[in-house]
Amino acid sequence: MSYIGREPQIGNFQVCDAISVVNGQAAYTMQVSSVNVSPETANHMLVSLNGVLQAPGSSYTVSGSTITFASNLVTGDVINFIHILGSVLDLGTPSDDTVATSSLKANSVTAAKLNADIISGTTALASEPADTDEFLVSDAGVLKRIDYSLIKGGGSWNLISTTTISSDSDVTISGMDSTYKNYAMILTNIHPATNNVTLNGQAIISGSAYTTSNYYSINEHSRTGNAGCEYDNQEGQSEWSLNHSGQNMGNANHDNMNMIINIPNPSNTTFEKIIDVKSNYNHNAVSNMFSRCYGISAIQTITSAFTGIKFFFSSGNMDSGTIKLYGIS
Repeated sequence: MSYIGREPQIGNFQVCDAISVVNGQAAYTMQVSSVNVSPETANHMLVSLNGVLQAPGSSYTVSGSTITFASNLVTGDVINFIHILGSVLDLGTPSDDTVATSSLKANSVTAAKLNADIISGTTALASEPADTDEFLVSDAGVLKRIDYSLIKGGGSWNLISTTTISSDSDVTISGMDSTYKNYAMILTNIHPATNNVTLNGQAIISGSAYTTSNYYSINEHSRTGNAGCEYDNQEGQSEWSLNHSGQNMGNANHDNMNMIINIPNPSNTTFEKIIDVKSNYNHNAVSNMFSRCYGISAIQTITSAFTGIKFFFSSGNMDSGTIKLYGIS
């Protein structure tokens, strides 16, 4: 259709599909691309019947997608076109890629318009965020961004591995590197197959257990039935003694050992390696007697990095228990 002057740019302009006249029928369904359409009012339409524009309201009326002419049409009548103008104040449905950011009114996007999967439908971060990764927070109702470095906690324990013991002659826990400055191993309910034993350890250096006689262990020990503390100083050994060698473990069904080993900076190659040990366990000599032990162990003159600890009893197998390795950030 031609226009005098500039063609109107506002409205949802549509041309209805061709309609075949039925003799003696006044009402017809309007469609665009075989889909029913409903003009806002009869005044939003241009209708040509037999080449003559029809007057809205008197020549035809509209209800939903039905146009009803004032009188029944007969064979030979022709509905030349029905042109729906849309509302001059209504843009209709914008074409794809036509709405710019500047076209949106401030505060027009509300929570009701955000899809429920706006977070769950997004790719998950598979590791700890970088310090410069950003989060959105509401500061007294004002949306702001904040770097992860400002909200991450300090001193968190990050589980690296869990090892379950089952009748093993020895168990090696590896996985320490330069990722963390400090590591910790937690031994829980360690049970020996043999009575009257000491738990020993060897550092893993260059992929193998270090066995040279440079190990030193100092243990402070106390136990039920004894008001004082006992000390145990082991020098030049081929392994660490991780509990008091003079007050060994029992292996009754209820006997067990629990231990925490703090390992500072194992990847450092400047200083000697020193670990800190705290343990409690059932004494071998008397039923229901338990012991507490604090120890410091080192490998004298050795500055090599080490990646793990090999555990074994002075005699017999490690019957059961679990060992967890943590990196401390």
